[in-house]
Amino acid sequence: MITQDDIRRSGVTNIPDALRMAPGVQVERVGTDKWSISIRGFNGLYANKLQVLMDGRSVYSPIFSGVLWEQQDTLIEDIERIEVIRGPAATVWGANAVNGVINIITKKAADTQGTLLTAGGGSFEQGFVGARYGGKINEETPFRVYAKGFSRDNTASLSGANNHDQWHSARGGFRVDHARGIDQFTLQGDIFTNSVGGTLNRAVLDLPSVSANGQRGHQEGGNIRFRWDRTYSERSSVMLQTYYDQSRSELLPVGKYLSESFDIDFQHRFPLFDRHDLTWGTNYRLYRNKVFDTDIVTFSPRQQSNQLFSAFIRDDISLVPDRLRFTLGTRLDHNDFTGLEIQPNARLMWTPNTENSAWMSVSRAVRTPSRSENDAILNLAQLHALPGSSFPLPIPILATLQGSSSFNSEKLLAYEIGYRHQFSPQAYIDMTGFINDYSQLRDLSFGALSLSTGLPRQLILPALLNNQASALTYGFEVSTDWRPVDKWRLQSSYSFLDMHISSNELLKKLDPTNGGAAKVNPQHQLSLRSNYDFSEKLQLNLWLRYTSAISFYSIPSYVTMDAKLAYKPIRNVELFLVGQNLFSQNHRELVSDGVPFMPAFIPRGIYAGAEWRF
Repeated sequence: MITQDDIRRSGVTNIPDALRMAPGVQVERVGTDKWSISIRGFNGLYANKLQVLMDGRSVYSPIFSGVLWEQQDTLIEDIERIEVIRGPAATVWGANAVNGVINIITKKAADTQGTLLTAGGGSFEQGFVGARYGGKINEETPFRVYAKGFSRDNTASLSGANNHDQWHSARGGFRVDHARGIDQFTLQGDIFTNSVGGTLNRAVLDLPSVSANGQRGHQEGGNIRFRWDRTYSERSSVMLQTYYDQSRSELLPVGKYLSESFDIDFQHRFPLFDRHDLTWGTNYRLYRNKVFDTDIVTFSPRQQSNQLFSAFIRDDISLVPDRLRFTLGTRLDHNDFTGLEIQPNARLMWTPNTENSAWMSVSRAVRTPSRSENDAILNLAQLHALPGSSFPLPIPILATLQGSSSFNSEKLLAYEIGYRHQFSPQAYIDMTGFINDYSQLRDLSFGALSLSTGLPRQLILPALLNNQASALTYGFEVSTDWRPVDKWRLQSSYSFLDMHISSNELLKKLDPTNGGAAKVNPQHQLSLRSNYDFSEKLQLNLWLRYTSAISFYSIPSYVTMDAKLAYKPIRNVELFLVGQNLFSQNHRELVSDGVPFMPAFIPRGIYAGAEWRF
């Protein structure tokens, strides 16, 4: 779990960078406004095996089965914690919670009373400002409103050219909580607008509409969420939540769409006899989206609505009170693409004493198809020579990806084991190992060549989707936390991942998301954090990171460090100076897949700012 104190001390200004603190999470920046984020492999700009939620509201896109991270934001000071579940969590969270779940949880309105102002700027973080006010309608009804905005600089391509991906953003929102006896009510909403961009790689995708000068686009959207909680006792409660979410995005010729979703979720927890804690629930979700044709992607039909019906049950059984607990559950999901999906889970937790705990689990999870895998035709790349050859072709070949209504869900059978030891109240170690067996993964096969009808004349080579790939991955994650003295805290994590993928050998060179995933995900990741308080007024926080090489894109391993110096001259004022990626002027992290944006250098950055609370 990533706490607000972790976020504040790290100096991060966005949610993706904060996720680097969690072991097993792969976070690679693709550009100023683009990230690739996954857990335990299969990373990419449109990573599709990770469920992401904001206060329980799913932000997983049904268009391409991924997350647009530039749209997921809030006032960073209002985040209470980020829960990171590594491994399948489909029994509770449903389809697409295959490799893990990230749930960003914001503070209650009662915990954000008063006024907060923050502002600053620097080199890459050119400028940012945030404001929040919390008050009370009455003693039972606290509320808050907030607004924020920022501007971040462009990245540079490998040749030093401007990638035109400068990012301007503005966002605002509110939250109202109301308590009445055993009932708690929450109404929360946000709106945002983004100015984003990028430069397409014409060496890969040579289309008349693709400009060498880069493209600028616009995003906007909003959401509103209502939640009701009734707590009968520590073991019995009811929850009902519903939300509506809408977003628009236009970055031509990459894409243009309108997407909206509606969700209603109900859960009930209650004790059964002395040793059973039962939780059951139902969920309904409606997705509606309209995708406009561009020179890169077309959808047929343009507009579509999809529904998801779910039900789950889970039983926590106390076999030996306070020592041995067995959890058994399953979830039933029905979607419009593949019908009924069953996702069971079994978990055994042993706690022999207060210092030690061990657990093991077996889980099944599925990743359901997206609209793009069913309805889209995507222009992938224009080939002027065959892969691995330097001899030019007499006529270029345009490789296209064609969706298929027969594409099935991807499936995972996961085995996990974990151990935690508490050396003292000031130190612990946590270890987890896993083996993931994937079947019916997305693979590609070539269709028949055909000659284009328009200009420029080229051969069309369709890549057709199938479910013939499979994978076996294994690894482990270790995290430690130690306070040698009250003023000093040391935190570390290490992740190891090994992937073996069976797919079309030729397409392993063209498909970084599945066939080539073994060479896209770093095998080793290391994080070391040191937080030292010289006094109540002065803090120094250091964060060292290592990521091993990514051979698919010929990206070398890198070591970098962030540092934050914070000074409180008076009680409610904090001044801070932050350095990011200090060990090198530029480094590479990953390359955009699917839509070929120019590879980017991630720059060193320094910014300063102030925060005032009253």
